[in-house]
Amino acid sequence: MTLRTAILGGGLCGRLIAFQLAEQGIAVELFDKGSRNGDQAAAYIAAAMLAPSAESVEATPEVTKLGRQSTALWQDLTGRLKTHIFKQQNGSLIVWHGQDRPLAVQFEQHLRRAHQGGQPAERWQAADIAEHEPQLQGRFGQALYLPEEGQLDGRQVLNALADALDEYRVPCHWHSETDTAALHQQFDWVIDCRGFGAKSAWNRPSEIQTASKLRGIRGEVARVYAPEMTLHRPVRLLHPRYPLYIAPKENHIFVIGATQIESESNAPASVRSGLELLSALYAVHPAFGEAQILEIATNLRPTLNHHNPEIRYDLKQQLVEVNGLFRHGFMISPAVTAAAVRLITRLIRGQAVPESDDISGLPYLPLN
Repeated sequence: MTLRTAILGGGLCGRLIAFQLAEQGIAVELFDKGSRNGDQAAAYIAAAMLAPSAESVEATPEVTKLGRQSTALWQDLTGRLKTHIFKQQNGSLIVWHGQDRPLAVQFEQHLRRAHQGGQPAERWQAADIAEHEPQLQGRFGQALYLPEEGQLDGRQVLNALADALDEYRVPCHWHSETDTAALHQQFDWVIDCRGFGAKSAWNRPSEIQTASKLRGIRGEVARVYAPEMTLHRPVRLLHPRYPLYIAPKENHIFVIGATQIESESNAPASVRSGLELLSALYAVHPAFGEAQILEIATNLRPTLNHHNPEIRYDLKQQLVEVNGLFRHGFMISPAVTAAAVRLITRLIRGQAVPESDDISGLPYLPLN
């Protein structure tokens, strides 16, 4: 008898898991309360930067490791998706104004510490900046260049994954709000990938002694059209009040982010946040002052108290839960979902489950 598997949550993780299971010929259906374009998912407003070195300054070692694995995995994944996806691997650039030089010294110290004394960054002088980013010529005297980093167009990724699921004839039930209990009436296994939407289910009493509570971290991101500006890679501005990144997409679209607020409010962005994002953008180059604001969007990033993702499973309930990717969704999702798929295939086939995934190192946490 063929076992039937349901994916609950059609954001980035849900689509990636459904796609990988479908590739293996596993019968799967996807359910999401939002639409096919993913506009209710946290991934929809993300800049989709693949920046494990830059993020290592604040991220945990586990997240940095997952990010490095995922950079290579994205190359393979995008090659298997037939729909066009903008992707770039021109590195990323860290810049600062002269008065903020101490922030750059501190950033470089953290970078070395995260890389155990190594130096993943190249120091660029004014001439290097002028050569590689001509429109920043004269704006910054020094910069740090991280050559291994890249980015994607996140909305194109969500669309390409939906197209791939259609090609594999995976039933995708958009605008279908449901829960694990309802799905268990029809399916053998349920994979819960709802992110912050799974908060009440995730935070139920658990026999895992180290169980981590799920909460939402509010993020606000601006998207602008600036036909006079061209950047060849993501640029991060170090600033004492509002450090930000600018991720250039196709056709002179720029994604600017991101605030990080301990709040579970999903209200529209505040005036203060909008001013901070756009003021910092203007500080990178005054030409951004003429950009058209396309949107300032908000969403909640699903976060656990240790800031690492978790994969949990319940043999009795035949349930797998994947959550806690925080602000690193695009950066780490290929490694996390690949580990989840390896667990799911073991469970479906009745095989023994190891304590952790032997490739990603992520623990598999039993709920009973």
